[in-house]
Amino acid sequence: MRSSLVVTTYNWPDALDLVLASALDQTKLPDEVIVADDGSGEPTADVVRRHAERFATRHLPLHHVWHPDEGFRAAAIRNRALARATGDYVVLIDGDCILHPDFVRSHLAFARPGQFVQGTRVLLNEARARRAIAAGETRFGLLEPGIGNRANALPLRWLSPFVPTPTDPLKGVRSCNMGFWLSDARRVNGFNERFVGWGREDSEFVARLVNAGVRRRKLKFGGIMYHLWHPERPRDAVATNDRLLADVRAAGAVWAEDGMDKYRMPG
Repeated sequence: MRSSLVVTTYNWPDALDLVLASALDQTKLPDEVIVADDGSGEPTADVVRRHAERFATRHLPLHHVWHPDEGFRAAAIRNRALARATGDYVVLIDGDCILHPDFVRSHLAFARPGQFVQGTRVLLNEARARRAIAAGETRFGLLEPGIGNRANALPLRWLSPFVPTPTDPLKGVRSCNMGFWLSDARRVNGFNERFVGWGREDSEFVARLVNAGVRRRKLKFGGIMYHLWHPERPRDAVATNDRLLADVRAAGAVWAEDGMDKYRMPG
């Protein structure tokens, strides 16, 4: 099974630097890494170019997919990345989430046909995040200060299959740690690009997967990642996006009319 690690980022090259370093520090490497860049400037491109040289020594392709900065358009840049992806299975993360060395391996071990996976995250507070960036740290101690959601840092993969999945498939949905089959993403036409501005584009994607018969699994004690603290993004689009999500749930929709099919697929 080939895998694609997709990293969504926007104008935080110092964080992306650590995330890409952690991607190369995996016990099982993905088959490719795609940086889905929502309009960042040249410093982000510099980070990708620098890491591409290191990735090449491990025969790991690193691709940079970019579009112009026209506001928060995570749905659109993820679609571009999915159109570029060649893996059977996609693990989607954000560019401020540092990966535990076993992150990719545990995600792939947990993958099952007809299912998507929602992972969890460990939170680094502001002081710990600043220290990690300053020191270039990608590994964290379970008991050290500055860590929240500490239980999510326990590497107990043998327990993962026994953790119940929420009955509401949208509860706690976060695209910063999500795994799914590329064929399922294509079946629902990827993310809905009518979602502009922060919020709910990931929930709506999941709603359409569920409408298509794809079941959710919760991954805990594996797929461990450390989320760097940052100020919250403006949330002025949430009310509009909530209405779009409600419409999709009410209609039982599967296909995104404004989705990934507009981009050229590999092969």
